[in-house]
Amino acid sequence: MSVEDLHELQSKIKDTKKLLNIDDLQKKLERLAEEMNAQDFWSNQETAQVVSQDYQDIKKEIEKFADLEKRTNDLLELSQSDDNSLVSEIDQQTKSLQKEFADYEFLVLLSGPYDKNNVILSIHAGAGGTEAQDWAEMLLRMITRFSDKMGWQTRILDESRGAEAGYKSVMLEIKGRFAYGYLKSEHGVHRLVRISPFDAEKMRHTSFALIEVLPELDDRVKIEIDPKDIRIDTFMSGGKGGQSVNTTYSAVRIVHIPTNISVSCQNERSQQQNKDTAMKILQSKLNALEEEKKAKERLEMRGEYKSAEWGNQIRSYVLHPYHLVKDNRTEYESADPESVLEGELLPLSEAYLKWIKT
Repeated sequence: MSVEDLHELQSKIKDTKKLLNIDDLQKKLERLAEEMNAQDFWSNQETAQVVSQDYQDIKKEIEKFADLEKRTNDLLELSQSDDNSLVSEIDQQTKSLQKEFADYEFLVLLSGPYDKNNVILSIHAGAGGTEAQDWAEMLLRMITRFSDKMGWQTRILDESRGAEAGYKSVMLEIKGRFAYGYLKSEHGVHRLVRISPFDAEKMRHTSFALIEVLPELDDRVKIEIDPKDIRIDTFMSGGKGGQSVNTTYSAVRIVHIPTNISVSCQNERSQQQNKDTAMKILQSKLNALEEEKKAKERLEMRGEYKSAEWGNQIRSYVLHPYHLVKDNRTEYESADPESVLEGELLPLSEAYLKWIKT
């Protein structure tokens, strides 16, 4: 390692601080601190928890860059010494700092307005009966394995199981720092090519499933819904839970009449909890619909718009006659689809984040 390497690292840290608007984050941290010191701060527990978490996340981010900057500057000062016995130590610490910064630099890619949010993720099996429903379950396993590796919490909110195997559809909540930022790469149609385990003749089959990824909105994002625009239905829950969950009409379906968006929730313990969760998901869907309209208008002008609909698959997983995962947007390829299906999604997520920044 050389002094030039340390100067380069110092420059990268400064550039990244500008990209992340660290100075603005410091001002926001001070505003949040004032908000948290208010006497009635904890009167609304849910809002208070969101603000507190936001404060801790920003504080950690600012402290991290301050630490990286200080340690780099200290090493630069140390490198001016004529003591040759320090060369090895400086070299080792510089390598460690470079790796640490490279890992943290990924935050630059996670700077979208909802990237820090939790996620509402739904998986829908395409046409093809048992084949597609089994593929939907494989994707659920892939997402939950990835979430486990990231230290996130997952919880199934609604499910419709297939008659023989898998899921017709399943919806889950994923809670964790930057969950939406990492998982938005999965939004779209996923295609699987394999020898069917359900085919006695061992023929090759192609299956499709749609993954929808929505950021969970916090209380500070207001989506107004006119009560006259919704219809609320209740039905017998078929989900997991205590005895009362399966013997009462606790499941809720909310239909937004103007857009025909339908949201169901059945795995909470009471009808009111299911209603509250379904309303929260409906707000996220309406917000996503508005965001998609804006994106469509921007991209149609450039001739690049493609919606996440059947026929527009974002990624293919081939298990026969060869092994390959290919993302059709980023051109990222891997010859190890088994690892991807076991939740190794970071390379795909990073490639997507870099692609949308270009």
